Amino acid sequence: MSNDNTPIEIKVPVLPESVADAVVISWYKHPGDTVKRDEPLVDIETDKVVLEVPSPVDGVLETIVEDDGATVTEQQILGTIKVQESDAEIPAKAQEKTQQADIEKPVTDKQASAAESEEPLLTPSARKLIIEHKLDQSQIKASGKGGRILKEDVLNVINQKQTTAGEQSAAQTEVPSVKPSIKPSGQTASGSRPGAPKAGTQTDMDLSAREEQRVPMTRLRARIAQRLLEAQHNAAILTTFNEVNMKPVMELRKKHKELFEQTHKVKLGFMSFFVRASVEALKRFPAVNASIDGNDIIYHNYFDIGIAVSSPRGLVVPVLRNAQNMSMAGIESTIKELAIKARDSKLAIEDLTGGTFSITNGGVFGSLLSTPILNPPQSAILGMHKIADRPVVENGEIVIRPIMYLALSYDHRIIDGQEAVQFLVAIKNYLEDPARLLLEV
Repeated sequence: MSNDNTPIEIKVPVLPESVADAVVISWYKHPGDTVKRDEPLVDIETDKVVLEVPSPVDGVLETIVEDDGATVTEQQILGTIKVQESDAEIPAKAQEKTQQADIEKPVTDKQASAAESEEPLLTPSARKLIIEHKLDQSQIKASGKGGRILKEDVLNVINQKQTTAGEQSAAQTEVPSVKPSIKPSGQTASGSRPGAPKAGTQTDMDLSAREEQRVPMTRLRARIAQRLLEAQHNAAILTTFNEVNMKPVMELRKKHKELFEQTHKVKLGFMSFFVRASVEALKRFPAVNASIDGNDIIYHNYFDIGIAVSSPRGLVVPVLRNAQNMSMAGIESTIKELAIKARDSKLAIEDLTGGTFSITNGGVFGSLLSTPILNPPQSAILGMHKIADRPVVENGEIVIRPIMYLALSYDHRIIDGQEAVQFLVAIKNYLEDPARLLLEV
C-alpha cells in the first residue's frame, strides 16, 4: 500500500432524484476508532429514505466534520479517515479506544469481562443497539459468519422483549407489522425528536405543571404532512364502505397454512388475499388503477400495489411491483422482505417510488373504521380494518360471522361513484369466495 498519509474523505453519497439535501442522524464511530472497508459509519436521512454511508477504506476515523443534526448536500464532506498501512501498524491507542468504547457502558459483568479480554464479534450497528437497549450480549444468538452478532440478531431479541411485554400485538390479521424497535441517534422510536412523548405510553411529564415541549419534525414526518395536505387540497376525495365475511378466507388459511409455510418458507397471511383480490378488481375497473396528469388520464396496464406500513421513522408505503404476476407466496415473501427493510430503515428509494394503488391496514392497531387518504398521484386506496364477530343474516337466520369493514377512498374527478362501489363489491365477492381468485373469474 502507498505510504501517502493524506486523509481519505467521507462524502455524502449521490442523493435520490428530487432530493436536495439530507440530515446526519447517527454516527456509529468516534474519532480514533478503527474502521473497516464497507463498515457502516454514519446514517443520513432524506425526506424519503435513510442512507447508510460506509467506510471507503480500512483505517482510523480521524475527524467528524458534520455532527448529528447537520444538514448536508450531495458530495459534502462528512469526515476523514487516516489510512492504515497494515494491520500491524494500526495504532495501539486506537485499538484500546475501540475496546474502551465497548465497555464504557457495561450492561452486565459478562459484557464487561468479554470486552476486557478481546473485542467482541459484533457489527457496529449491533454493538450500538446492545448498549442502547441494555442487553446481555451472551444471550444473543449469533447468525453471522464465524459467530458474528449481526444487527438483525439484536433486533430479534428486542422484538421478542417487546412482544413479551405486550407492547403491541398484530395477531388480529397477521399482516407483517413493523414495530418501532430501533431508533437512530437523536430520534425516538416513533420518529420524533428527543423529549417527545411516546404514543401509547404514560408520559414522564409533570402533569401538575402546565408545560409544553417543542420538537422539530423529522424529514420524513414533514414530507408525509406535505403529501397528505396536497392530497386533501388537490383531489376530490370520497370514501365508500362495505363489509366482508372473512370466514371463507380464514377457513382456507387455517386448512393450508402449515403446508403453505413448509412449502414456501413464509407464513400465509391475509394481505396476499387482499392484494390478489385488488388486482383482479383493478383489471375490471381500470379507472381505479389510473392517475391524473394535468388534463390527461394515465391508464396503467400493470399493477404496482403499495402496502402502507408503520416504521420507526413514520408511515412508509413500499411497493409490490407487477403484483399481477406474483403468486400468493411471492406476495407474502415480498411483503415480509419490505417490512423488515422498513423496520431497519433500509428501504431504498426504488422501494418507495411509483405505485398505482395502495392498501392500508388499520386493523393491526385495532381500528374499526376509517377513511384513508389518497397517496398521490394514485387515485384510490383500500382500507382494511379489525376483524370482529358480528351478527349477520344468512338464509333468513341470524348467525355470527367474522366481519371486516372495508373502505375505499377515491378521487371523484376520475372515478365515478358507481365504479367505486362496484370495485369494492368485487373485492368483497373475491374474498367471500376465494376460489375465484385462483380461477380469475
